[in-house]
Amino acid sequence: MKKVPIAPRPGWQAFAESVGFQFHTIDNEPYWDESAYYQFSLAQIEDDLEAPTEQLHQMALDLIPDIIRSEQQLSQLGIPEPFWDAVKDSWHRAEPHLYGRMDFAYDGKGPAKLLELNYDTPTSLYETGFFQWVWLEDQQMRGLLPEGADQFNSLQDKLEQAFAELPLARPFYFSSVTESQEDKGTVDYLMDIALQSGLDSRYIQLEQIGDIDGQLVDLEGYPIQGLFKLYPWEFMLQEEFASTILSSDTRFLEPLWKLLLSNKGILPLLWQKYQGHPNLLPAFFDDGKTALNPGWVRKPLFSREGANVELITPQGEKLQQGGPYTDSGYIRQAFAPLPRFGDSYTLIGSWVVGDLAAGIGIREDNSLITKDSSRFLPHIILD
Repeated sequence: MKKVPIAPRPGWQAFAESVGFQFHTIDNEPYWDESAYYQFSLAQIEDDLEAPTEQLHQMALDLIPDIIRSEQQLSQLGIPEPFWDAVKDSWHRAEPHLYGRMDFAYDGKGPAKLLELNYDTPTSLYETGFFQWVWLEDQQMRGLLPEGADQFNSLQDKLEQAFAELPLARPFYFSSVTESQEDKGTVDYLMDIALQSGLDSRYIQLEQIGDIDGQLVDLEGYPIQGLFKLYPWEFMLQEEFASTILSSDTRFLEPLWKLLLSNKGILPLLWQKYQGHPNLLPAFFDDGKTALNPGWVRKPLFSREGANVELITPQGEKLQQGGPYTDSGYIRQAFAPLPRFGDSYTLIGSWVVGDLAAGIGIREDNSLITKDSSRFLPHIILD
């Protein structure tokens, strides 16, 4: 694994905007960065990332029957008690799921260490599945990358296959909050893939979803039978229409049982069952009050993009990121250093579609805490 400088494509910003990548720059800072790429060997991809991703995914799924039988574990995961039965029913009905992303600390040498599961509303989908693949082809045509260079990236193909095969309602709605350009771009990408697979797809702003006679409805008052919502379940269950989720016939992507995997509490539960697994870090539930010792990271059960994460390195360096996630429990996880390339720390996001590994995306930050402003860089496979 190495970082290699490369000349950016002339006019790539205009091209990005022409294909819907409006958030390539955020607050006048680059989000998409093609001044360099990361290079992996095929063995690093297949043995150190692809295989562990699928194994960890199955390990997480195998926890679910134990969790839904345990009131203690449901409470530890912060699942609101009025929704326990609905979560159980969602699992027992085998409601289909679409995708997820695991975040790894990996330096190309040792086992990749799982930092967290993003299994409800993962983003960086478009830039992984589409834009970095176009970058690879363009740079090969320009002669700046060898023709034999490849990429671990079947994300778009697997998503299209999933939409073609999943038993989804028709029409099927896609939704995101109004103010997030990144969320809308991600949903537009998914909608386009769904349309290509033959699914009757329609967009509705989350704020436009109505509630009539115990059913979620669209702007014309028609019941929404199927809904992809790029909006966290823990927020959904606090909305005014939360009780309607229990009475409605809507089937969601992601399903309600994904609540069990999409918060940090799954990390200590994984460690309890699979202690010593080479891809896991020691992790425990934490009351958030005990002093954090060197070599540990504290994360809220519900947080995203590094918000409210606090860490102390083994050398005693302390970092803390602010944010809105202050009303849930915490977990404590052993510190795993992100590899450093120049002035940047590197995080690998490994995608799962259905139950299969589907590709990686790479984020960089000048801090050990990866945030929503962290840069995205492409990658290649080349032995």
